[in-house]
Amino acid sequence: MALYELKSVGLVCPFPLIEAKEQMAKLEKGDELLIEFDCTQGTEAIPRWAAENGYPVSDYQQIGDATWRITIIKP
Repeated sequence: MALYELKSVGLVCPFPLIEAKEQMAKLEKGDELLIEFDCTQGTEAIPRWAAENGYPVSDYQQIGDATWRITIIKP
């Protein structure tokens, strides 16, 4: 099990989600993907995508005025 970080701060939506999808496809079972982003659409789109694909979210928090961090597990 490994933790991978995806820094998407500064990217406009939907690019943080697109990059998250690409990275998740490369991960092994049990790996975690920590995504840091600042596009407000991602606050709904990324958790919804995770839920729709059966990816558990182990952490989700706002870390700044307009920055969020979410950690998704590949089951």
